[in-house]
Amino acid sequence: MANKEKSVSKVIEEHEASGTYFEVDGIKTFALKYGRGEPALCLHGVPTSSFLYRKVLRSLEKKGYKGVSIDMPGFGLSDRPERFDYSFSNLADFIYKAAKVLKLKKFHLVVHDVGGPIGFALAARHANRIMSLTILNTWVDVVNFKKPVVMRPFEKRVLGEAELKMMSHLTWPVMFKQMGVINSSNISLSEINAYVDLLKREDHGKAFLKLMRNYDSSEAFRDLCYKAVQSKEYPVQAIWGASDPSLQLETYGKEIKEVAGLKEVHTLRSRHFLQEEAWLGIADKIVDLAKSVHLKNPKKEA
Repeated sequence: MANKEKSVSKVIEEHEASGTYFEVDGIKTFALKYGRGEPALCLHGVPTSSFLYRKVLRSLEKKGYKGVSIDMPGFGLSDRPERFDYSFSNLADFIYKAAKVLKLKKFHLVVHDVGGPIGFALAARHANRIMSLTILNTWVDVVNFKKPVVMRPFEKRVLGEAELKMMSHLTWPVMFKQMGVINSSNISLSEINAYVDLLKREDHGKAFLKLMRNYDSSEAFRDLCYKAVQSKEYPVQAIWGASDPSLQLETYGKEIKEVAGLKEVHTLRSRHFLQEEAWLGIADKIVDLAKSVHLKNPKKEA
């Protein structure tokens, strides 16, 4: 007899119990932090949180690394301050402060979706803290970036609020499977719907809308992003969910490859939420790149 599926509230309860809370500038912040060893800090995008990385972090733990993912303000279980600046630039500064509170002196950085531009800004400003950079399905040319069709309604007043209200336990699983994964057998319906509840929570997703309407598309910010992926201080790699219908390999993977000067983009069989079905492949590549750092410089401080 099959086990009865956990409720969404139980999934979130167990997720919360496996993490930790701490304060950054007076903001109650949640993070998953598994394992010991060199830290790999994984930045989430939208409409997700640290919950997206739970399998990747456990895999890193098994490989002798410390897997860390922080819920950005306005997302997951972190606070949602109404007057917070939800710009990419400010979120990058926030993550840097959070990393310091968690005593992550140096770390391997992993970025995905809007966590890409946010992480690039962090890496460009604090390259001495970055041991390696792993890029998952994101974009780097913020000037010419166009949001995927499915995300554009959230830019608009009233329409965005209506679209968010329609995102429910009935509608989200359909979108999740169409946009996020090829094979949903590794994730339960309750886990899928946990994304909705973790997104909305007490502010009903207002912080998410603020971020969606506050993308930095300036040339100065693009220069900062380019600086991060072109850095000579740490190695860079890109891993792509090859069937992503939103941030397509042919467009955005190629863009990353060219700007970062990479020989290749590693591909995994997945759509946008590759952490949900290709977590082992992601963890393997993160560790491979981490080991390459020490092969080049055995005395490099962790």
